[in-house]
Amino acid sequence: MSGNTITAPHRLSYAPSRAARELELKRSEFDLAVHLGHIRTVPDEGGGGRRVARSEIDRLSCADRFPESLRERVKVMGTTEGAALMKVPAGRFTRLARLGLVVPVKFYLNRYRAVVWLYLAEELRQFAADQKNASLLKGRTPEGMRDLLEAGLDLRPRNWRGRHLGFLLRQAGDPWECAGAVAAFLDPIQIADIATDPYERSYLNRFRPGPPAHGALGSPAAHLAERIMTAGDPDEIGWLRADLAQALEEARDHRPAPRPAGTPDSPWAQHGSPRPEVPQPSRGLLARLRRRSS
Repeated sequence: MSGNTITAPHRLSYAPSRAARELELKRSEFDLAVHLGHIRTVPDEGGGGRRVARSEIDRLSCADRFPESLRERVKVMGTTEGAALMKVPAGRFTRLARLGLVVPVKFYLNRYRAVVWLYLAEELRQFAADQKNASLLKGRTPEGMRDLLEAGLDLRPRNWRGRHLGFLLRQAGDPWECAGAVAAFLDPIQIADIATDPYERSYLNRFRPGPPAHGALGSPAAHLAERIMTAGDPDEIGWLRADLAQALEEARDHRPAPRPAGTPDSPWAQHGSPRPEVPQPSRGLLARLRRRSS
């Protein structure tokens, strides 16, 4: 690696705002393209954050129909526009989304602090074109699905969390950042139950991302975004806990959490107790998302 790559990365890469301009994207389009893995980023060695290499901008710029093709891949729409695209009533579209058949890619809070879910137009178009879904777009909703909807099923927040976790794992630079990504979807009580060492827990929290920015810190909008970010279903909490335990094991092996000099490596070492067993991941979410991201 040349000395210029290390000492002057700004000559070979751009900050997000500049990269968005180079790619002729709005900043929201650029951020979503990064989120989805369409634009590869590199760590900013100078001060944290991410940058886009000049070679990556050249790669994208050489694609057919640039920049329209890239814009089409990140075009999003809400319920009304999505229903029109799929040629179904808005109520049916909402039912499909609640059942998890179409998955939101982002959300925002309107002026009434209601959650507005947004979907990728490309995915909606593919769903509508698949003949396997024809019966879901017309006629009566199958009885089993109606029962779930009547019971209050709404998989939109959970599906968004799964998608957002994939994004955070793609951006993670080391095992501690991977562990922080998983911890982002658990409340502090659940995290404390897995990371019992206070020094380790404090270090983990450095790498725990907050929810996407919605309103001022401590505002009702920010609290609502935090609730959407936090897993609520028992089974979702269960596999997140298991994946966090596995991720912490990998993080410890990679680099122990810092602690004051003379402090024992762990609370159980201090008392001569055996190290507690780590639960095995029930569904291997971490491994699946890493394979999907590669």
